[in-house]
Amino acid sequence: MRKSKALVAIAMAAAATMSLVGCATGTVDAAGAGERAIVPELDPNQKVDIVFETYNLQQAGPWTDTITGLVKDFETAHPNITVKAQPPQGNGATASSVQTQMLAGSSPDVAQLTFDTVDFAVDQLRAKSLDKLVGREAVQENFEGEHPYHPRAVTLGDRNGDTYGMPYVFSTPVLFYNATAFAKAGLPADVNLSTWPKVADAAEKITAATGKPALSIACAVKGGSWCMQAMFRSAGGNVLSEDGSTIEFGNPDAVEAVKMLRGLYERGVLASEDTSTQFESFAKGNTAIQLQTSAIQGMFIQSAKAGGWDLRAAAMPGFDGHAAVPTNSGSALFVFSEDPVKQRASWEFIKFMTSDHAYTEISSKIGYLPLRTSLTEDPAGLKAWADGNPLLAPNLAQLDRLEPWRSYRGNSYVQIDDILASAVEESVFYGKDPASTMATAQERAQKLLP
Repeated sequence: MRKSKALVAIAMAAAATMSLVGCATGTVDAAGAGERAIVPELDPNQKVDIVFETYNLQQAGPWTDTITGLVKDFETAHPNITVKAQPPQGNGATASSVQTQMLAGSSPDVAQLTFDTVDFAVDQLRAKSLDKLVGREAVQENFEGEHPYHPRAVTLGDRNGDTYGMPYVFSTPVLFYNATAFAKAGLPADVNLSTWPKVADAAEKITAATGKPALSIACAVKGGSWCMQAMFRSAGGNVLSEDGSTIEFGNPDAVEAVKMLRGLYERGVLASEDTSTQFESFAKGNTAIQLQTSAIQGMFIQSAKAGGWDLRAAAMPGFDGHAAVPTNSGSALFVFSEDPVKQRASWEFIKFMTSDHAYTEISSKIGYLPLRTSLTEDPAGLKAWADGNPLLAPNLAQLDRLEPWRSYRGNSYVQIDDILASAVEESVFYGKDPASTMATAQERAQKLLP
């Protein structure tokens, strides 16, 4: 089981807030330092070494093999640039790792950071504006090409109109379910699961047949706040005001989402399990329905095959009277180097890692959603993979109404996320009043915003 827990931890790195230890900013230089109008092109004979830090290297297997292979492909195409790819240093949290190395005077040149760290990366880690480094036209050209980025993905790494993080990999909340367990409970495999009341009814029938909770929801526990943001939005609420200055997860509409989860638990259909246990319970067939990041899809496919049950997937359910509003997990690639030569080499590497070739490799071998979505229609790209992977359809369809994973400004974004997650868990599983608990959490979190 140790191996499966490790696999979950890596896959969930793109779906959960990474802990940031210390949060001291020390003597990190002022914003804009090292950002020149446009960094010069490299001479083909100019040798450059850069460091790429990515949490995809924290686990052997498809993640490490795919990234290592892409680095080799890049070096073959750019023989003058050598890339040292490394996992996060120290405690395994990428933002914390970058900060620690930066304060020691040696940060990675390119780093993969989750989207909830965008504000921290810009304000405290001083990530470089890609628009300023290489020109806005060059950045926009990278979003285009034969297979352009999906429009909803383009601005996920933006801040104040500039692109700081090049969107790299992400996924959306998908409702996975065990159609074999449905059949045993007398439910058709194509049962309507489009709203939470419909999901609750199906879960109740399966729970009655098995004698144990049939449903688990990653949003409701620590590590799932990216997904809980989608629950708030789907209920008509929000986690933050549009300008990012006001916490809103204690407002009435947001509280309705928490009350709904509490109702599922009180009906006996929602399991009280942490993220890793949720994954293992579903993989073993102990639960039959799970709202989870689509990044776990490949592992669920393996589990279903090994267990001899039929895995299906549906879009994130909506609340009655409201359309579902999925948010994304995932990450972007940021430049932290102060050296213009390394900055240019870093940009060349970022372009390669977000190219048609890279997404063909990343999606087909790891399972991440391709941000260049039309690759799924290209026979030379991902069409064969997509055609053989019907579980991909709900994930792709949700992109058209995707809203971004919001980040909290300042040094305390991890603490705010912990406050939110604890309040949700206490309200759903431990008998606390949702309205007062969420309101108190909102007040505490508000004090931590700069």
